[in-house]
Amino acid sequence: MTYWRCCALACLLTLSVVADTRAQTDYPNRPVEVIADSAAGSTPDVALRFVTDRLAQLWGQQVLVVNKPGGGGSIGARAVADAEPDGYSFYQPVLSTFVSLHPAAANVPLHVPKDFLPIGFVTEDPMFIAVSPTLGISTLPQLIELAKQRPGKLTYAATGVGRLTHLAGELLQHEANIKLLLVPYTGGPNRAVTDVRTGRVSMIIEGYSGIAGAAQSGSVKLIAVASAKRLAQFADLPTVAETVPGFRATGWAVLVAPVGTPAAVVKRVSDDLRRVTAEPELEAKLAKLGSYTDPMSAAEATTFVHQQQQIWQPVLDEIVKKQAGG
Repeated sequence: MTYWRCCALACLLTLSVVADTRAQTDYPNRPVEVIADSAAGSTPDVALRFVTDRLAQLWGQQVLVVNKPGGGGSIGARAVADAEPDGYSFYQPVLSTFVSLHPAAANVPLHVPKDFLPIGFVTEDPMFIAVSPTLGISTLPQLIELAKQRPGKLTYAATGVGRLTHLAGELLQHEANIKLLLVPYTGGPNRAVTDVRTGRVSMIIEGYSGIAGAAQSGSVKLIAVASAKRLAQFADLPTVAETVPGFRATGWAVLVAPVGTPAAVVKRVSDDLRRVTAEPELEAKLAKLGSYTDPMSAAEATTFVHQQQQIWQPVLDEIVKKQAGG
C-alpha cells in the first residue's frame, strides 16, 4: 500500500469515527417516535409512557408513543419496518408478539436481530387473576374447584387471541387440569373489566394497571399473581405457584429498531434506556403499576427473547392442537 493510500485510508477512518461520535452527541435533535403494539391503557402501554417520559427529560426532546395494536403485533411491526432507519422510529413489541401464532399474523413471530435490531428491556409485567364478585369465591383453589365442577362453563376474558392474557389462560388450564371458556377482547382491558365486574364474564387475566381501578374499588377481586414469588406491593396476594407449583406467566416488553439504524444511535439509546430503567424513582413508579424493570444490554435482550420463545413453545403447540380439534 502506497503512502498516499495509507493517508487516504486513515482520513476515511477518522471521518467515520467523527461521524459516529457526532451521531451519538447530536442525537436526538427532533422528536422520537415509539410505536407500541399494545392498546392504549394496557399495562405495557402505561409502563412505556413512564419510561419514554424519562427519556424525553434526559434527551430534551419529545418521545411520542403511538399505539398500533392488532394483527398479533404485525400492524406495529410493519409500521416500524417501513420507517426510515434514522434513529427516530422505534418499536415496543411484547412477549406475545414474539411468539404469536401462524397464520393469524403472517410476519410474526419476530426474530431479532434478523427482523429488528434489539435495543434493550423496558419492563416486566406479572399477570394477575381477578374474578367477578358474582362467583362468590375469593381464592385460586376455590376457582379451580369450581371450574372442575363446571367444566367449560366458567369464562375468562383475554385482551387478544395469542396475547399473553390468552397464553396464560391456556397455561392455567393445562397445569390445573381445568377447562375454561375463552372470551377474547380487543382495544385494551376496559370493556373486559366491565364485563367481569357485572358478572357477564367470570374472570380476567391481565397486568395490574389494566385492572387496578376495579381491584381498588372492590368491583373485581384479585385472587392470585403469576409471578415467581409474592410481590412486595401485594404481599398478601398469593402467587399462582402456591396452588399450581411452578406456574409463572410474566409479560415483558423490549425496545427494537428497524434494521439499518446507525450503530451509534442504537448504542446511545440502549445505554440511556438502561440508565433510566435503573433509576430508583422510576422503578418505584412502575412498581405501583405491577411493572418491574430489568436493565439489559442489546445482546442480553436478544438472548432473553430467544429463551422466552423456547419456554412458551409448548403452550403454543397446545393451542394449535386445540384449534385443529385435537
